[in-house]
Amino acid sequence: MALSDHFREFRARLLRSLLVLVVAFALALVFFSQLYDLVYGPYEGARAKLGEDTTMATTRGLGGGLLLYLKLCGFAAVVATAPYWLYQVWAFVLPGLYARERKMTRVFVAVAGPLFLAGVALGYLTFPMAIEVLIGFNPDGVTNLTDFNDYLQFFTRTLLVFGLAFNIPVFVVLLNIAGVIKGKSLAAYRPWIIVGTFVFAAVATPSADPFTMTFMAVPMVLLFFLSEVIARLNDRRRARRAPNAGLSPDELSQI
Repeated sequence: MALSDHFREFRARLLRSLLVLVVAFALALVFFSQLYDLVYGPYEGARAKLGEDTTMATTRGLGGGLLLYLKLCGFAAVVATAPYWLYQVWAFVLPGLYARERKMTRVFVAVAGPLFLAGVALGYLTFPMAIEVLIGFNPDGVTNLTDFNDYLQFFTRTLLVFGLAFNIPVFVVLLNIAGVIKGKSLAAYRPWIIVGTFVFAAVATPSADPFTMTFMAVPMVLLFFLSEVIARLNDRRRARRAPNAGLSPDELSQI
């Protein structure tokens, strides 16, 4: 395919993705109340437990309400259309991949997608607890005035971090399939991996409270253990197919 054809294909896929994004944005405006309740729900739940110690507001001037609409609906449109525009990216790259690489990308999408959604769901469930911890630091008599735009940024960042964190073990398995990491190496560094996981969770979670950190770190450790098992099984399968592949130049083969 000529270079100009690649550019035309890229333009067509980009325009289709933008059109779908615009339609999703328009639908998000129609269902703004439901989206607002979904995002505002964790804050309202934490606020109900703490009483009147916190208040939501818009502090961006007269256009604060409009900016709230645009940000929330834009975020919802990007998330809702993610399967479509990610497919467009994958379909554009697909012709340049080998058969084995295509198989790996299909496996990655099949596993990474549900894990990302599971991480987002867990982040949403633990989000009210993070809000309670952060608001609880306010001294008596001090009201927490939260700008909704800042809250929305905090909300999206928390869910994104949880979703991406759940996909780290998937990358570990892919590195093992590519021959970069061995299952024995994962076992040898297991204690450091556990410590590093908790440190990563402490740094990555925006709330920085121990509860949210634990809710992120424990599933990640379990997924790391699962990735280690998969890596060991893959190493054994590879050794059965090529028993002399791991020998050094000074060792004799079975032949």
